Amino acid sequence: MSAKAPDAGGATEPAAAKRTLRRSARAVRASAAAADTAAGQRAAAALCAQFLSAFAPGPGTVVSGYWPMADEIDPRPLLQALGEAGCRLTLPALAGKGRPLEFRVWAPGDTLLPAALGTQEPLPEKPVFEPQVLLVPLLAFDGEGYRLGYGGGFYDRSLALLRGRSDILAVGVAYAAQQVAAVPHDGNDQRLDAVVTEAAVLRFGPPSP
Repeated sequence: MSAKAPDAGGATEPAAAKRTLRRSARAVRASAAAADTAAGQRAAAALCAQFLSAFAPGPGTVVSGYWPMADEIDPRPLLQALGEAGCRLTLPALAGKGRPLEFRVWAPGDTLLPAALGTQEPLPEKPVFEPQVLLVPLLAFDGEGYRLGYGGGFYDRSLALLRGRSDILAVGVAYAAQQVAAVPHDGNDQRLDAVVTEAAVLRFGPPSP
């Protein structure tokens, strides 16, 4: 059985608590990825099946994925399936420090450019679309729909902007072992609508009072 990611050790200040949790969450995710490799790397296919059992984006739906880096669970089999179902695919690209992400058109096999933190992004000349479904990587998540990211705030800024314009489905993508009891958060943190893992789909209602 995979160990669950530990909690933030009782820290009360969100920024400090997040820093504490990031250290342990990285180790837990690395352990989950290593266990998946030892088991034949089945998690990505299982995640794809879990997502498709819960959500059915129709042809033409704009879906943003991400190019996996480090020990992130691989969303590419899911993106492949969504593309074959007629969805329009995008990948995020950095538009500058402190700015929301750009979501550039992408298809499997397209040339990509190396980007920050070891990920990759589409070429700058690719068209930019606003996603209707956003797959979000993370370090940890909790049962209220809060996620722990890498500290840059890119997804929080992007979700705040997109939600101000139209309806969007924000789905965290993770190993089941990345769930924690509580993720420290403040008013800048955007909650997810759901998290999909290799084991389950978790949907989130309104936050607890």
